[in-house]
Amino acid sequence: MAPWSGLWGGKAGGDAYRGTPVVVKMENPNWSISEISSPEDDDEDILAAGGRRKGGRTKNAKQIRWVLLLKAHRAAGCLASLASAAVALGGAARRRVAAGRTDAEAGVVAATGESPVVRSRFYAFIKAFLVVSLLLLAVEVAAYFNGWNLAASALALPVIGLESLYASWLRFRATYVAPGIQFLTDACVVLFLIQSADRLIQCLGCFYIHIKRIKPKPLALPDVEDPDAGYYPMVLVQIPMCNEKEVYQQSIAAVCNLDWPKSNFLVQVLDDSDDPLTQTLIREEVAKWQQQGARIVYRHRVLRDGYKAGNLKSAMSCSYVKDYEFVAIFDADFQPHPDFLKRTVPHFKDNDELGLVQARWSFVNKDENLLTRLQYINLCFHFEVEQQVNGVFLNFFGFNGTAGVWRIKALEDSGGWMERTTVEDMDIAVRAHLHGWKFIFLNDVECQCELPESYEAYRKQQHRWHSGPMQLFRLCLPDIIKCKIAFWKKANLIFLFFLLRKLILPFYSFTLFCIILPMTMFVPEAELPDWVVCYIPALMSLLNILPSPKSFPFIIPYLLFENTMSVTKFNAMISGLFQLGSAYEWVVTKKSGRSSEGDLISLAPKELKHLKTGSAPNLDAIAKEQLASKKDAKKKHNRIYKKELALSMLLLTAAARSLLSKQGIHFYFLLFQGISFLLVGLDLIGEQVQ
Repeated sequence: MAPWSGLWGGKAGGDAYRGTPVVVKMENPNWSISEISSPEDDDEDILAAGGRRKGGRTKNAKQIRWVLLLKAHRAAGCLASLASAAVALGGAARRRVAAGRTDAEAGVVAATGESPVVRSRFYAFIKAFLVVSLLLLAVEVAAYFNGWNLAASALALPVIGLESLYASWLRFRATYVAPGIQFLTDACVVLFLIQSADRLIQCLGCFYIHIKRIKPKPLALPDVEDPDAGYYPMVLVQIPMCNEKEVYQQSIAAVCNLDWPKSNFLVQVLDDSDDPLTQTLIREEVAKWQQQGARIVYRHRVLRDGYKAGNLKSAMSCSYVKDYEFVAIFDADFQPHPDFLKRTVPHFKDNDELGLVQARWSFVNKDENLLTRLQYINLCFHFEVEQQVNGVFLNFFGFNGTAGVWRIKALEDSGGWMERTTVEDMDIAVRAHLHGWKFIFLNDVECQCELPESYEAYRKQQHRWHSGPMQLFRLCLPDIIKCKIAFWKKANLIFLFFLLRKLILPFYSFTLFCIILPMTMFVPEAELPDWVVCYIPALMSLLNILPSPKSFPFIIPYLLFENTMSVTKFNAMISGLFQLGSAYEWVVTKKSGRSSEGDLISLAPKELKHLKTGSAPNLDAIAKEQLASKKDAKKKHNRIYKKELALSMLLLTAAARSLLSKQGIHFYFLLFQGISFLLVGLDLIGEQVQ
């Protein structure tokens, strides 16, 4: 190839445009520029006196141009990748709509026995609002292009034709519609401010705990020099599970490797599986550990009454339970560290009023996709702020159902496990609190688990978590009022624990941001201030994200997603409060078994770490199961969620109306919130199956 000439390559035989030669390395995704000096440069740059370079190698116009061109090329690459992602997203949305697989209400109705009329009645008004909003948008567009900008003083003037009808609508809207919407708006804003103040106070309490370095400490520490002289009471360890073949091996292995005298703890594997293959696999795994000397038993119920609560209740009825003082509970996807019991059980010594020690959760798949990242933000705030503050200042919080140690006497004194709600963990915690038992939350003791990776699994989990508290509130309210605990404890249970955090929060989130805000776009006489739409929610999201600072880039998606999830939470809250059929729906959260093979090998007995038989986890079997699960996953499909899609259309329609009237921040909020509902409605968040 002939040498370059002109401005880029320099004149032939001349030095007019001579510069520093460069080598451009096209290394994706980053490019670098390396300078190369020629022999002529070295000869000219050396001084005779001191041997120093005159000016050294400096950047010239040619090199700067290369840098700018490479920067532009990189920016173009980013834009191309964004365009490719947008095209892929559009293609996925098109395929979802073409497939037409919706969230299949019929299956839920068949399972719960709920009337389709009752189930669809609650969200019928959303569809009605959508139709009305489209009609109003058409009217507003016609008024905008025809110049029907009638002032309030001109509404009384006689006009004819369509303009007369529009003027009549404005008078009716201002007189009858706007006052009712404004009243509902003001009520929701007051609830919003109360709940925001509660969250701010909790964050200040957490900040105080960190500043003062407040940390629960056992009254009597075990003797480090003489382990035999430590505190090793009898502990029963329970692992309730149901059709969870993805995670049973690592959970059983983790529990059997707890650092505790073998004679002082017994493991109960409580299997409610109705799949014969899963039952066989779990039973064989238990037999392997029994052969290695682990004290572990397998229990299976033929009749799965009461779900998890019934499973735990049945296990506590065994005759040998009377020999144990404490019970540790781990769900099937939880893997405690070997020192879990040594860091939790000593808190009970010489503290007879203590009924529960709860550890926090850590997550193996928090970076798997956008859905797990957003869940991680929520749960970090729950443990770091809510559980820790309530544990330090109130000695009470809701039991998380797993990764906790109970005093068996506290369970028996509180009435034991009950199957009356889908939140048996919160139920037993409230009843124990009413009987005077105290709780401790250990923020520095973690138990590894996994988050739901698909929106379908997360949606069902949240429905159970938000319908159960309302069922429990109806059942426990008379007992709370009649019990003999202090008045401030009753007030905390009724107004803060149940009403504010379980009822008011989903109510105003859904009503204020998904219903009232779009309505105010069509009824501008009812005003919703900018600080309610933008500034206070942004501040609350910032507070929520403080316990997980690395998640700060996701603050805006988190705010939008929380408002999107308010539909599911509000529906669940109404179902639990009014005892609708879906309130009793129980679906086991789907697990993926994210622990690596290295984790499983580390949990195997030392003498069998190099073997694939005995009690060591069978890695070949795991690989085959994962391959089979992948084949099964190909048969599944992401679904379309009709309620979220209906709300997305409502919000986007309101955004278009807001743009016509130049509503400022309202337009951007409605636009991005509508897009968020659209993405969730098409199931484009979380695990993509097909």
